[in-house]
Amino acid sequence: MRTTMPTQREVNVHAKNDRSTFLSTLPATQSDRTAALAIVGISAILFALAVPFAGTPLIQVPAFIGSYQSALAVCDIITAVLLFSQFAVLRTRALLWLSSGYLFTATAALVHALSFPGLFAPNGLFGAGPQTTAWLYMIWHGGFPGFVLAYVWCKGVNGGVEISGSTRNAIIGSLLGVGAAVAALTWIVTAGHGLLPPLLKAGGGFTTVQVGVISFVWSLSFAALIGLWFKRPHAVIDVWLMAVMCAWLFDIALSGIFNSARYDLGFYAGRLYGLCAAIFVLAVLLIENVRLQAHTVGLVGRLREQSASDRDFYGKRLALYGAVVESSNDAIITESLDGIITGWNKAAEHLFGYSAAEAVGQSIDLMVPEDRRAEARGILNRISSNESIAQHETVRLRKDGRLLHVVLNVSPLRSDSGQIIGASKIAHDITEEKQSREKLRREIEERERIFETSRDLILVTDGFGNFIQVSPSVKDILGLSPEDMIGHSATDFIHPDDLEKTRAEMRAARRGQTKRSFEARYYHYDGHEVSLNWMGTWSEPVKRHFFIGRDLTEKQAAEAQFRQVQKMDSIGQLTGGVAHDFNNVLTVITGTIGILADAVADRPELAAITKLIDDAAERGAQLTKHLLAFARKQPLQPREIDVNALTLEAAKLLHPTLGEQITILPQLTEDAWPAMVDPGQLSTAILNLALNARDAMPDGGTLVLETRNIFLDDGYASMNPDVVAGNYVMIAVSDTGSGIPADLIERVFDPFFTTKEVGKGTGLGLSMVFGFVKQSGGHIKIYSEEGHGTSVKIYLPRSTGVQETEYESLQNVPITGGNERILVVEDDALVRQYVMTQVKSLGYTALEAANAAEALAIIDADKDVDLLFTDIIMPGNMNGRQLADEAARRRPDLKTLFTSGYTENAIVHHGRLDSGVLLLAKPYRKSELAKMLRTALAS
Repeated sequence: MRTTMPTQREVNVHAKNDRSTFLSTLPATQSDRTAALAIVGISAILFALAVPFAGTPLIQVPAFIGSYQSALAVCDIITAVLLFSQFAVLRTRALLWLSSGYLFTATAALVHALSFPGLFAPNGLFGAGPQTTAWLYMIWHGGFPGFVLAYVWCKGVNGGVEISGSTRNAIIGSLLGVGAAVAALTWIVTAGHGLLPPLLKAGGGFTTVQVGVISFVWSLSFAALIGLWFKRPHAVIDVWLMAVMCAWLFDIALSGIFNSARYDLGFYAGRLYGLCAAIFVLAVLLIENVRLQAHTVGLVGRLREQSASDRDFYGKRLALYGAVVESSNDAIITESLDGIITGWNKAAEHLFGYSAAEAVGQSIDLMVPEDRRAEARGILNRISSNESIAQHETVRLRKDGRLLHVVLNVSPLRSDSGQIIGASKIAHDITEEKQSREKLRREIEERERIFETSRDLILVTDGFGNFIQVSPSVKDILGLSPEDMIGHSATDFIHPDDLEKTRAEMRAARRGQTKRSFEARYYHYDGHEVSLNWMGTWSEPVKRHFFIGRDLTEKQAAEAQFRQVQKMDSIGQLTGGVAHDFNNVLTVITGTIGILADAVADRPELAAITKLIDDAAERGAQLTKHLLAFARKQPLQPREIDVNALTLEAAKLLHPTLGEQITILPQLTEDAWPAMVDPGQLSTAILNLALNARDAMPDGGTLVLETRNIFLDDGYASMNPDVVAGNYVMIAVSDTGSGIPADLIERVFDPFFTTKEVGKGTGLGLSMVFGFVKQSGGHIKIYSEEGHGTSVKIYLPRSTGVQETEYESLQNVPITGGNERILVVEDDALVRQYVMTQVKSLGYTALEAANAAEALAIIDADKDVDLLFTDIIMPGNMNGRQLADEAARRRPDLKTLFTSGYTENAIVHHGRLDSGVLLLAKPYRKSELAKMLRTALAS
């Protein structure tokens, strides 16, 4: 609802022609000049008519002198008072001189009347002589023009220069000065009248001195008239002073020049002109005062009307303001500077729960919590210092005890005189708004946390496909930082073959088909392709695409492993079936070859052929035996065996087989667990592995035979689907040979696959070992690096029903972790992820790197890394040992723990690590990891 403010009615309090200003400053109008000129003209005509008869004697009337002089003195005194009153306001020197001139004229007129002979005494008062009144007349008529000339001299624009002191003191000084001057002159012309030359002859008429003096006085008066004429601009008083000076000249001429003696026509006429001269300015002043009074009365009436209008206007506005305050949705409160509530609107009642009767007169602490009272006092202190406070968020207390979040706008409250007497507060309730803001903040924070911690890749693009936001998980998935992608087009990172499919999905999303699911490949930082499954949607309000991409690497690796298992099973089924049927054929051949041999015993040439057939059948039987072993269908005779004893026996048999150029090093764990396995098949498996190692070391080398108790945990089992978590006995056969290329590792267990020359291997040795281990419920793992050698680890299930060994008891002690920072360096993404999970589960802060270059960058950037946990054999220009050496050069205090798929003994004896360097062989259980981490950190 709009509120219309009442409009204030303006009343014009000024007249069209404003004559309320002073005559000394009010510019003369043409009417003023015309009126003055008319009076001067009439006076001049009467003067001309009177001049011929000026010497005509008339009846002597001494009372005329008293009446005339009294009237003249009264007029001049009134004029002087009126001019002094104007001077008290305008403070101009010119006006002070003119006021003093009229005061001088009035005083001189009174003294002249008192000293006039025959009026109050035969010879006059004050000891007057025969020439006293004549000299007083000349002083009187010569003094006034002098004061007028002083007025002309000091007059300027707006009255002239102002005095610097008090007007009261100036007026008193003028009174005293004029009085002293008249007294001094009176004393001279009375007490010293004998010293002055006579102005009147004894028989009547004027002396020569009289003619000279009267001529000087008349000339002085004329000079005053001329000065007034040329002193422009003319004020009203200037125009009438010129009329006065004209009458003054006529007075002097008639009573001092053209007349012959006292009481003639000129004597009386001159006195009348003098009285007119005194009346002119007084009349104008009185007329102007009457006009001013009438104007003032009208002005007062208009002001009263204006006041009534203002009261009505402000009354309506005050009522409207009151209605606004009462209808405001915000609480409006006023309080004194000592914190006492003086005003309380309805919104305040609703907000704080107190009625106006309950709140007004109470301290503001009524609604201020205890811990906020110092703040409330501080606000009042700032208000008392003329400071306004805007948008101050704070907490206040309702009557029911509930806390309110409010925004305060506080302003000083002033009295009519402008003094600060209190404070005006506007309180806006933001409790719900703050709760909404807090809820929104939490939601934003939760989304940011999801965005920051998501293992999936989250991307936000604009409508043109340019990246706006990229989640930090891009570092793990694509090897890039968010800054590498933000601002760039998605086309720079998507595989060209998947680009059009991605664009089609984006277009479909913009048509409203939300939650689009599709696969697209992106390029990793190192150049390889990463397949991602995408969920995408389009937000029309913000014009953004939102994508969530899940890395399919693990899924594809698991699928590949599953396919490998299926492949091996399928091959096993096939080879098992072939071997079974082939065994049936061989059974017939070997069963009948003896009969044939007996039949041709007397024929050597046929006996030799029979022997060849028998040898071939034997080789076929061995072949089927290997095939059945791979197919896990060979007949096993498992029993509980001592793996250490079997391994030592195998080592003895291998010495003559391998030759003197190969050194055999048994490294056996003293308390190795017994295993439930076929000893003959195990011996054959070790022999096959040793022969393969020999072929990889044509120039000689070292063969390490090692046993160890191992626990394969759930984490390892999750990465190897064919493994069941549990206790195993590990038998490792490691060599220092040429190694196996990485692209052939996955095929080494396939039947008939071999890298040897034709005629130097059937390709069934490793496949037989693989089948035997799987049929025994075990697990086999091969580690190999070209140029470094190969390590094959056989994990056989531990025999059940035996007592817990000392090794087991050590492994079952409580696992201890820590809070140090550990840098994990591993080139295999799956293994790195597994290690990161284990390290973090022990309480450590884990950082990760895929190669030595990334690791060194982290070491340089993060000075708080406590331990480098690195694989030894890594692709690139720097292996794990070289990385450790470079890290030690940069950070001498950095601890190092190595890990490798090779066994510790194999690594050390291969010359790749110094003796005593800490190494954790893969795979390892969590307790072993925890123990080695603490050992390395304490080293």
